Amino acid sequence: MLRTKTCGEIDISCLKETVVLAGWVEAIRDHGGIVFITLRDKYGMVQLTTHDDKLLVSLTKESVVGVKGEVVLRDKETIDPKLKSGEVEVAIQELKVYSYAKNMLPFEVKDSAKVSEDIRLKYRYLDLRNQRMQEMLQARADIAFETRSILRGLGFEEVATPILTVPSPEGARDYLVPSRVHKGKFYALPQAPQQFKQLLMCSGVDKYFQIAPCFRDEDPRADRLCGDFYQIDMEMSFATQEDVFKVTEQLIQKLFAKFSKFSFNKAPFTRITYKEAMVKYGTDKPDLRNPIIMKDLQNVFKNTTFKGFKGKTIEGFSITSGQRSRSFYEKLQNLMLSNGAEGLAWVRVQDDLSITGPIVKFITPEECQNLVKETQAKAGDDIFVIADFDAKKCYKLAGLLRSQVGEQLELIDTSKIEFCWITDFPMFEVDEKGKYTFAHNPFNKPACSLQDLQTKNPLDIVAYQYDLVANGYEISSGAERNTDIQTMVKLFEIVGKTEEEVQKHFGALYTAFSMGVPPHAGIAPGFERLMMLMLGTTNIRDVVPFPLNGKAQDVLMGGPIEVDEQQLRELHIKLRQ
Repeated sequence: MLRTKTCGEIDISCLKETVVLAGWVEAIRDHGGIVFITLRDKYGMVQLTTHDDKLLVSLTKESVVGVKGEVVLRDKETIDPKLKSGEVEVAIQELKVYSYAKNMLPFEVKDSAKVSEDIRLKYRYLDLRNQRMQEMLQARADIAFETRSILRGLGFEEVATPILTVPSPEGARDYLVPSRVHKGKFYALPQAPQQFKQLLMCSGVDKYFQIAPCFRDEDPRADRLCGDFYQIDMEMSFATQEDVFKVTEQLIQKLFAKFSKFSFNKAPFTRITYKEAMVKYGTDKPDLRNPIIMKDLQNVFKNTTFKGFKGKTIEGFSITSGQRSRSFYEKLQNLMLSNGAEGLAWVRVQDDLSITGPIVKFITPEECQNLVKETQAKAGDDIFVIADFDAKKCYKLAGLLRSQVGEQLELIDTSKIEFCWITDFPMFEVDEKGKYTFAHNPFNKPACSLQDLQTKNPLDIVAYQYDLVANGYEISSGAERNTDIQTMVKLFEIVGKTEEEVQKHFGALYTAFSMGVPPHAGIAPGFERLMMLMLGTTNIRDVVPFPLNGKAQDVLMGGPIEVDEQQLRELHIKLRQ
């Protein structure tokens, strides 16, 4: 039985045609003498009718059938305006069952979004039949196609880079692949094609891109995948960050204009330095839809005797007047305490612009006055203040507070997307062991000379590193690349690596840079995170056909699994107990 039309093609224009359809049985209803069957395929749904109630004996929901029949008008009272085919139905002449589905399925396909995620992922092939998930799959294909079309139009050349490579200390944990042929040695799955795309610049490729698979052994989150994910990897020779910004903004605007229902700010996108972002928003991933802007209150309390503020980094902001319950403040206080704050200070501004609250007795009238002035508070407003000896912790806490207040007071416009660039990231940071480490990519270009690298405090060194941020998500990261061997060696020396170690881990780049390398810059928007924003989902696993779950398990296929001793022997691996 050869299909002549899809369910999505059936409408009033097909009236009196004889058609052959195929798909899944969505529903079966016996109305006493007439049986109604809803048939579903990828493209839509159609109502079928028959007077042969014997079909109910064996036919089940989600069975796969082929149907031949005539398109006829529905009774007026049964017209469904929600369906394209809602004015007509197909009177069954022949029905062939290709595959029966068992009676008790794990869940109803149309209700799969209501099922726990692990059950959805275990039976992902059922979940993916849901119309919403079909739309996600189609959108993924369409967005990938459009991305390639846009970048090809901008002169980019698509180049595939290897999946098997070598372990590389680039920030995340590697997935290792043991070699059978070379005993005791390992490949790694690439965290990103970082070194390969720079080597392509050394190879004479002018503008490279690929929708590249990346593999990182990271803990999953709602906005981060575990295992593998994809990024729109781009690199350009003889380019600066301005060139990268221009290309990226063109790509983003065209994709969002075509695929997103949300409004978004137009290019050029707002630019904010890392330092400014931390002071104003408490994060390097600010959600600019939230109108709250934090203030640095160091000068307000520079001479304070109040122990809660003295010698600390101090951040604060005001929020407009309103009647708020006691539980509102208690929730914020508990949030701060649970995230390591010593407490949360808040005051209310009176009609005469004086303030009232628990901390007033500890600070001077001048400090009270300056606090109101600095936060631009008005009568009836609340002012929140966070302080900590650790500046980074203070910013983080204040940013968390800002986000929570914005959500609780519904200050965030969820109908739009606000893009911004974060620039001038620090090259280095200090890890939990008190050692210098790269804040981002070790291959980024420092915004200083080699001489400055040898004399400056590493924490004062800024990199030509930039992130594209939207609605509180980092959706893209990139940089101008360092191409100077001496600078490369010095950068790694600061984090405790010798030149010999650089040659060992990054030998290809080290050598290539001595044979003529153009200045180059690049970026890599996260493909799935872009899709999240475009399609309005908050769970990144919704836009992936077969993701690992929130515990890094493949509940569909049963991974990870143990392997037998023979396989381990072939790979020269012995497991520790």
